[in-house]
Amino acid sequence: MITGVHTLVYSRHAEAVRELLRDTIGWPHVDTGGGWLIFALPPTELAVHPTDGPAVHELTLMCDDIRATMDELTAKGVEFVTPVSDEGWGLVTRFRLAGDETMMLYEPRHPTPR
Repeated sequence: MITGVHTLVYSRHAEAVRELLRDTIGWPHVDTGGGWLIFALPPTELAVHPTDGPAVHELTLMCDDIRATMDELTAKGVEFVTPVSDEGWGLVTRFRLAGDETMMLYEPRHPTPR
């Protein structure tokens, strides 16, 4: 049966994104050879949203307190590129991964299946 989920992030700045996840966010990892890092992730959830446009997939990082998390990451050099917005289902912002690539950070308001 299914034992886990392997998530992929495609980036034009892969080494810089690996460094951010390893050094700034501090996720545990293994080096499978040649600097190819595989990260252990915190508890994860999956949602399926309807769309009338193209099918897309997005990786979003979750936190319990968006302001405190932003303060902690900003102190480590992370740049937030959008103000926090209240989407009803949660508070949302985006931070720079590398170059022009960004990732969403959100504080959910819905119950989580943890």
